Amino acid sequence: MHDISAWSIMLTVAAYFAVLLIVSRLTSGRGDNDTFFRGNRQSPWYMVAFGMVGASISGVTFVSVPGMVMVSDMNYLQTCLGFVLGYFVVGFVLLPVYYKYNLTTIYSYLSQRLGRRSYKTGASFFILSKMTGAAARFYVVCIVLQRFVLDAFGVPFPCTVLLMIALIWLYTRHSGIKTLVWTDTLQTLCMFAALVMIIVCVTRAMDMTLGDAVRAVAADSHSRIFVFDDPMSKQYFWKQFLSGIFITIVMTGLDQDMMQKNLTCKSLREAQKDVCSYGFAFVPANLLFLALGVLLMMLASRQGVALPEAGDQLLPMFAATGGLGQTVVVLFTLGVVAAAFSSADSALTALTTSCCVDLLQRPSDVKLRRRVHLSMAGVFVAFVLIFRVVDSPSVIDAIYVMCSYTYGPLLGLFAYSLFTRRKVADSVVPYIAIASPLLCYAADMATKTFTSYRFGYELLMLNGALTFIGLWLSQYLKPSRS
Repeated sequence: MHDISAWSIMLTVAAYFAVLLIVSRLTSGRGDNDTFFRGNRQSPWYMVAFGMVGASISGVTFVSVPGMVMVSDMNYLQTCLGFVLGYFVVGFVLLPVYYKYNLTTIYSYLSQRLGRRSYKTGASFFILSKMTGAAARFYVVCIVLQRFVLDAFGVPFPCTVLLMIALIWLYTRHSGIKTLVWTDTLQTLCMFAALVMIIVCVTRAMDMTLGDAVRAVAADSHSRIFVFDDPMSKQYFWKQFLSGIFITIVMTGLDQDMMQKNLTCKSLREAQKDVCSYGFAFVPANLLFLALGVLLMMLASRQGVALPEAGDQLLPMFAATGGLGQTVVVLFTLGVVAAAFSSADSALTALTTSCCVDLLQRPSDVKLRRRVHLSMAGVFVAFVLIFRVVDSPSVIDAIYVMCSYTYGPLLGLFAYSLFTRRKVADSVVPYIAIASPLLCYAADMATKTFTSYRFGYELLMLNGALTFIGLWLSQYLKPSRS
């Protein structure tokens, strides 16, 4: 990389972080736990909705989704269509329950409905799921900055991770979720501004107008969205669509990180407007990312540049190396860092909240919250470093596979709690929640070995169903709460 490109990225990150600190200082409240955990329930719904788009998309989407067209065309939009319906389920099935019980963390509902061990199991699976998924997302950004910038300065990868997470801890440590509602708005604005401007720069590099680019993308063979002709394929429409619904339910509706900002709205009605508004944004947002991927493949063909082996490297190959000019380098850095910080900062805040409220059950202890927040930042660093050993051609695909295993028990627990009035043998719930993912893994391996069927994201639904069945059967062992 040219030194000027490296310095451009370094200065962009520094300037962006300085702005975040200013916003954090201006929007911080009293710094008590109600401010940190719930934002005093005073957040404007439209601010939450706009910020949630960036928080949900993350740095992985910015880096990984454009490259998905290399192997699966625009099939990912089938999953995004499922997202829309999933957000309506979250808004009109789950949110009324959370507001009815005035919850700080959504897993405390399990305590009232099923029992203490079910409650602890749900919170524990969330912490495992969120720490793993957030580390995977953040790893993408750290590795991009490392490969294209910091290697040139001789900075070790662990130092890169430690510095980035330290910056996030610094601006979230005082007011938590209250600050994030405002910083997420800034980050979403920066991310989409960067995305649109990168598309403009790519079309100019090919001497196209935006109209020409739209027609070229539509005519390209990689613009295929729907797959109805191969039920065995992982890209089959109904697999992707139904999986999109359930991915949204578990990764938003059953996820303290995603729901915590929604629960800062003043009322249930405002929270529902918030969820439905940003739910509709995901199809056009991801369409832009995928269209950018198609345009980058066209550009590579015109320039005689070999496509990278991994889809995650497609956008960085052009944007982070200065091949499209210094403006694109700055825009790419701004978009990736904005998306990464938006998802990682809320994850760190939600993990702190769940640990203090659900596991330690000391929601009013400010000193404990501060210690937990710092500890979670340290654990987050460790998980990002561990995730470096994962070698996946698409990190976003790897995240959804992990989601299928770790969020499945949460899906089963909440489905059983909401749609039945039956009790469970609370003491065996942790064993059921562990056994279900193991059975899913065995089923996945067996189908690969003995059949032509390939599980996709529908493993999540199987996992949730197995947990539900286990809970149903447990009532005959000991139909009472522990």
